[in-house]
Amino acid sequence: MQWFDALVQGVLLGGMYAQYALGMALMFGVMKIVNVSHGDLVILLSLVGISLASSFGLGPFTVMVALVPLALALGWILQKAILNKVVGEDPLPSLIATFGLSLALQNLMLQIWSANSRSLPGGGIESRSIEIGGIYIGLLPVIVLVFAIGLTWGLDLMLKRTRFGRALRAAAADVEAAAMTGIDARKVYASATAIAVGILGFAAVFQSLRSTVAPADGGAQLIYAFEAVIIGGMGSIWGAFAGSMVLGITQAIGFRIDPGFGVLAGHLVFLLVLATRPQGLFGKV
Repeated sequence: MQWFDALVQGVLLGGMYAQYALGMALMFGVMKIVNVSHGDLVILLSLVGISLASSFGLGPFTVMVALVPLALALGWILQKAILNKVVGEDPLPSLIATFGLSLALQNLMLQIWSANSRSLPGGGIESRSIEIGGIYIGLLPVIVLVFAIGLTWGLDLMLKRTRFGRALRAAAADVEAAAMTGIDARKVYASATAIAVGILGFAAVFQSLRSTVAPADGGAQLIYAFEAVIIGGMGSIWGAFAGSMVLGITQAIGFRIDPGFGVLAGHLVFLLVLATRPQGLFGKV
């Protein structure tokens, strides 16, 4: 029963990691843009959400309604103002640009919110649990997992079934050939980055509900998102979701073995997949 509980808790933890990973899967896995500021954007949106809640007395889901459009606009501006100028076959310019953005965001957050940790009050939802067969399952992690599944399904459907998704995949494969068919790659990329950062708006609310956040916390979210995408396979949305599940379950089992082993266990599985199947579990050879 102890190990089954660890498995359940790992799946629920994987739901949180999936929300980090979906935006990374779209930008890094599909568009081949390395966004080092990914985790810092999660923290920035979390802190903005916490400030909105404290200033106007908003509940967590009202904050989400306000935060997601803001995140969409932030992603569109990021691509238009910065990434469209450095995007290309070589990923190094986007890596350097977003690394600089990451440093700037961290310092901006320190100036506005200081280094103190904060959390979003959830009105008790963050501490509620339900008992199923002797196992206590948190209500908030279940909600996070449901949102993660819905976002994954919607993003995958958008990429495979919509005109925008086909245009994005065409632009990512060959910008010049896509332009010859009338696709404006820069406009498509701006919309895709808006969606990628918009998903982080959901992740930001849930992250600040389940734990405290501080300006220096972005690195952890970046690493978990990156590892989930690599484990699942580049270019696969459901692969990123599966990679998140693998990461979450591994960490949960690791924590049961030893409280200090959980995070390390996830890193070891990431390295094992990278060494034995570098294309990822669902990636193409």
